[in-house]
Amino acid sequence: MSAGTYTPRAGAAPLGRMIAAQTALETRMLLRNGEQLLLTVIIPTLLLVLFSAVDIVDTGAGDSVDFLAPGILALAVMSTAFTGQAIATGFERRYGVLKRLAASPLPRWALMTAKTLAVLVTEVLQVALLTVIAFALGWSPHGSPPAVLLLLVLGTAAFSGLGLLMAGTLKAEATLAAANLVFLLLLVGGGVIVPLDKFPDMVQSALGLLPIAALSDGLRDVLQHGAAMPWGDLGILAVWAVLGLGAAARFFRWE
Repeated sequence: MSAGTYTPRAGAAPLGRMIAAQTALETRMLLRNGEQLLLTVIIPTLLLVLFSAVDIVDTGAGDSVDFLAPGILALAVMSTAFTGQAIATGFERRYGVLKRLAASPLPRWALMTAKTLAVLVTEVLQVALLTVIAFALGWSPHGSPPAVLLLLVLGTAAFSGLGLLMAGTLKAEATLAAANLVFLLLLVGGGVIVPLDKFPDMVQSALGLLPIAALSDGLRDVLQHGAAMPWGDLGILAVWAVLGLGAAARFFRWE
């Protein structure tokens, strides 16, 4: 046996392995947090079941679930990529977790990549669960799966950028209050449950430019009406994604 056989090899693990480990950790933290589960799973599920079973809002011709399911999928993306991520990252920043992680061998961009991947993993679970429930309620979707996937990815990018921007510039308590307030306002005025055509024309035009409205309307055009590719809604989401991620990268404060 030669000397040094059991000597540890100093140095960081491969970058891919570090990102995968951090992604797994971020995902477990998301799924173990009671408030996160309330936002990401329980509230969207209850809204889907309640408004599909009880005729509270006039959703137009056809079954209510055909209108509601795409909007609830959009809400699930917003709850995870924006509200949940903003609150969790804001308190990590306050308690110095981000500062310590920034000093680790994991690059800052890789940490943000891991957070984004954790959001995507959570969204896959959300979409699978909500789709099963919607099918049980009689949902009959149409349209192109690639278009749906592109809408979800761009929606995630847009909301993730806005969530990180909020978490990286406001105090944790302000982030908690603002993120929940925005969630409630967009739930009511983002075309998730209440059709945008129920609002006055001037208000309707402004609301249509919001990322939640673009995502819910785009998903609805594809899944309810069988549209091939809703380029207008995709364009709105792309603009929000570029602006949000760019501003987050520019103004995010780690301490």
